[in-house]
Amino acid sequence: MLDIVFSHSYYYKFDSKQWNNKTPYPPLGTLYAASLLRESSFKVGVFDTNLIDDPKLLKPFLLQKKPSLFVIYDDGFNYLTKMCLTSMREAAFEMIKIAKGLNCNVVVCSSDSTDHYEKYLNAGADFIIQGEGELTLKELAMALVKNTDISAIQGLIYKKAEDIIKNNKRPVLRDLDELPLPAWDLIDINPYKEIWESGGHKFTLNIATTRGCPFKCNWCAKPIYGNRYNSHSPEYITNHIKYLSETYGVNRFWMCDDIFGLKPNWVQDFNKALKKEKLSISYYIQSRVDLLLKEDTIEALAESGLEEVWVGAESGSQAILDAMDKDTTVSQIYEATKLLKEKHIRVAFFIQFGYLGETKDDIDKTISMIKELVPDNIGVSVSYPLPGTKFYEKVKDDLKLKANWTDSDDLAMLFKGTYSSKFYKKLQRYVHKEYRKSQGLYNLKHFEIGRFKSILKLVYYIPSAFYDKLLLKKLAV
Repeated sequence: MLDIVFSHSYYYKFDSKQWNNKTPYPPLGTLYAASLLRESSFKVGVFDTNLIDDPKLLKPFLLQKKPSLFVIYDDGFNYLTKMCLTSMREAAFEMIKIAKGLNCNVVVCSSDSTDHYEKYLNAGADFIIQGEGELTLKELAMALVKNTDISAIQGLIYKKAEDIIKNNKRPVLRDLDELPLPAWDLIDINPYKEIWESGGHKFTLNIATTRGCPFKCNWCAKPIYGNRYNSHSPEYITNHIKYLSETYGVNRFWMCDDIFGLKPNWVQDFNKALKKEKLSISYYIQSRVDLLLKEDTIEALAESGLEEVWVGAESGSQAILDAMDKDTTVSQIYEATKLLKEKHIRVAFFIQFGYLGETKDDIDKTISMIKELVPDNIGVSVSYPLPGTKFYEKVKDDLKLKANWTDSDDLAMLFKGTYSSKFYKKLQRYVHKEYRKSQGLYNLKHFEIGRFKSILKLVYYIPSAFYDKLLLKKLAV
């Protein structure tokens, strides 16, 4: 018997691109919430949807655990949940229906429910939590147990008769170290390990050192943690790493912050804390090129075990970066890439095509940048309008037929851009081929036996990229 069953609405198997990557991460945000409620004397359990393929499996779990409260608490640290994919929304609605059929009170906290709370309330949810949810959920759970008034609980949305009541928003939590470590023991880590190993990858767990992002890129939504930036102490994170290392034998981590190491001297202090505990780890992060160029940041990152950094390069055109309110420069992308490679840190680019006003010249500049810098990896997407952003407001009148992707490989243009969806889907494949071609040519020039395979693949990528370029010319007309 449990008081609360936690779950979330991301199913890797419903997103074939992500499932085929074979690098699933446990629902970190869900585990933080479960841990706090358990610390508050509630009996809690987790129904982890990540590795299953049918929401109907929830029913026997609830019948066995008999909770009074069912909570869909999405992992706000996983960028995939911010995409509000329709396949995951439909799964959430099915779970809500199952839980309501078993007389559970249902609470939902997610990016999608924050943006579309009416849809979730109409699907049967009793309460929606907007934004960061742990403290709101704790207050709500206590109020439900004591049958007390909920009208003053910040961050809560619910129905009263036929009216939708929106309580005042809750300020984000500033002292993150108040939170207990995530309840890792409530999920089975072994299946995650097996999937990673089956894909030939070294097993990696996800850690969040911060919440929020203070930068104002006008296409990036922040429905959970907002436009503020709050950080755990280096000591808290080191303690978290030590626990995971000793408990699960893990020493490689994905620091899933929107921006890692923004706080002055945090990276340097983290490096010292790891050395003090004699912890040797490897990890990878997301960051910004301008931040990486500050003081001795790259030096400290390299010393502490940084293996790879994904940077939001987005475009090789300064005009597009400025239109996005990115506040970075193309020259910073070049400089940061050079410095990272000198320290033998892998550098990967997030690239975004299709932004409003994009021209063929902007596209060509981006492709040229990729070919010249030859990053270690790239992720190519098209601009995706998310509610709550300036970009969304600019294009929302175009979103009548479709407003969300089905899965993360959808890549449909949801607004009227310079070119068609068919063009951008072909462009994405062409850019990957040009990138692989550049890698092969680079490795041929700087010959290494370990990279011989990429040289052999030039036989495929050179003619294939040429053919795609011809097709793109036709699609651009």
